[in-house]
Amino acid sequence: MPTRNISLTAEQDAFVEKIVKTGEYQNASEAVRDALRALQQRRRQDALKLKSLRIQIRAGSDALGRGEFIEIDDADLDGYVERLTP
Repeated sequence: MPTRNISLTAEQDAFVEKIVKTGEYQNASEAVRDALRALQQRRRQDALKLKSLRIQIRAGSDALGRGEFIEIDDADLDGYVERLTP
């Protein structure tokens, strides 16, 4: 397994030491690997959210191009948005 040296802040080091001492992880390397897996998962989720958002933007833009929209006065905007949110 490749080895890397990393620098941690005092707070990060204390956190790693604490979770190793409590037995959540056998050693610091195991804890850092788990943190990296969580980061990888979050980045995958962020990429999926971004892809979904781009699809929704494209669909909205296409609808605008087809004239499928309604106009809302500034005075009515807050009420309209409130009705959209669950």
